[in-house]
Amino acid sequence: MKTKSLTVPELMFVIATRAALAAGVALLVSRRLSDSARRAAGLSLMGIGAVTTIPAAKIAFRRKPPLSRLKFAG
Repeated sequence: MKTKSLTVPELMFVIATRAALAAGVALLVSRRLSDSARRAAGLSLMGIGAVTTIPAAKIAFRRKPPLSRLKFAG
């Protein structure tokens, strides 16, 4: 298993994008709000979550291991 190292702000950004996407989907399938309010809020949150997924994925997948774990030839 590969280990990724993220800073706290990077981790919070990744978590926030997932939460926004999930909240948007949850609002779209719920029945507690009026149809127009539910659709507007759900699509907005889902859109924000989807658009911010690209930078979050770049952060998570392009992160290099900490210097202490790098192996040097010598």
